[in-house]
Amino acid sequence: MSAVIIVLIILVVLVFIALIKTIQVIPQASAAIVERFGRYTRTLNAGLNIVVPFIDSIRNRIDLREQVVPFPPQPVITQDNLVVNIDTVIYYQVTDARAATYEVASYIQAIEQLTVTTLRNIIGGMDLERTLTSREEINAALRGVLDEATGKWGIRVNRVELKAIEPPTSIQDSMEKQMRAERDKRAAILTAEGTRQSAILTAEGEKQSAILRAEGESKAAALRAEGEAQAVRTVFEAIHAGDPDQKLLSYQYLQMLPKIAEGDANKLWIVPSEIGDALKGLSGAFGNKDGNVPGFNTKIPSPERRDEPSVD
Repeated sequence: MSAVIIVLIILVVLVFIALIKTIQVIPQASAAIVERFGRYTRTLNAGLNIVVPFIDSIRNRIDLREQVVPFPPQPVITQDNLVVNIDTVIYYQVTDARAATYEVASYIQAIEQLTVTTLRNIIGGMDLERTLTSREEINAALRGVLDEATGKWGIRVNRVELKAIEPPTSIQDSMEKQMRAERDKRAAILTAEGTRQSAILTAEGEKQSAILRAEGESKAAALRAEGEAQAVRTVFEAIHAGDPDQKLLSYQYLQMLPKIAEGDANKLWIVPSEIGDALKGLSGAFGNKDGNVPGFNTKIPSPERRDEPSVD
């Protein structure tokens, strides 16, 4: 009786194990390779799948999502014989689980080695300066080669990025000095250009100021001359309208003489010859025939004529 129970228990265990092996649940974005007696049978997609227990076996489970694989720095020689270290990052995705399982032993290692050899071929045809400034060109060339080579492996390379390009230390120092000199040069050029522009603006301002000042002085002089001319015309018209006689003119002339002699600088006063005619006219006005003006004690002598001695 106990032997029968033991057999039943063994049968139940075997049935349970068979059920476990029969039902295969594949997660989303994954695939499984099924082999029957070591030969490929089919690929299990996401969801619930039924397989034959003890006959079918799961060879490999593959993640179908996009993968990111960083590769360590690789030394690469440029066209001008300089060694640079390049870090790369590969973005790939498995599109065919069967090809990724049977066409290549390890697609990760294969992609890494293919990346290294392709980088050496691409960088070997560039000098250092072009290598540092042509990342997009290198990425595009590397992606094209990798995508073509990995297509038969069931791999699609979506992107290739160069994380860093590190030249030798001596080259880095030289590049830093060159960039510093270039920045100093640009700063000096900008300073000189600013000084030049400032000098030009200052000269333009002084020129405009001088022109405006000259125009103002010219207009002021013209206005003064016009005012003086208008004053002269007004005085002349007033005198002409008043019809002054010789007596009034003589009297006004005598009144202006003290004003002419005013000032500390007038040490010498020269009496003009016309003063005699003015005094004569004034004395005639007051009825004095001797030529004396009332209020003046001194008679203005007339110029004497001296006869020059004759020469025998």
